[in-house]
Amino acid sequence: MSNHLKIKLSIADRVYPLTINPDQEEGLRKAAKKIEEMIKRFEKSYAVRDKQDVLAMCALQFAAQVEQKAIDKDSDSQQIEKKLQALSELLHEHLS
Repeated sequence: MSNHLKIKLSIADRVYPLTINPDQEEGLRKAAKKIEEMIKRFEKSYAVRDKQDVLAMCALQFAAQVEQKAIDKDSDSQQIEKKLQALSELLHEHLS
């Protein structure tokens, strides 16, 4: 028997039935909640007539966050690499 879980998530006044692995449930529910909160913020802040526009703005914001984290991670990795290289050179100088 399959170890899948059937859940329903409500996003933008629509219900989406999903069959998922149990370990995905918490993440999906948190994501749906964040989307709902963001929808409410956009609807309060802007005169929005269509839910599709709000959902597009939510998608853009989430995608931008993911991209920014990737950029930040790459930048951090480069800084760490430079520091490790400098440390390696110092060690090499002292051991030589």
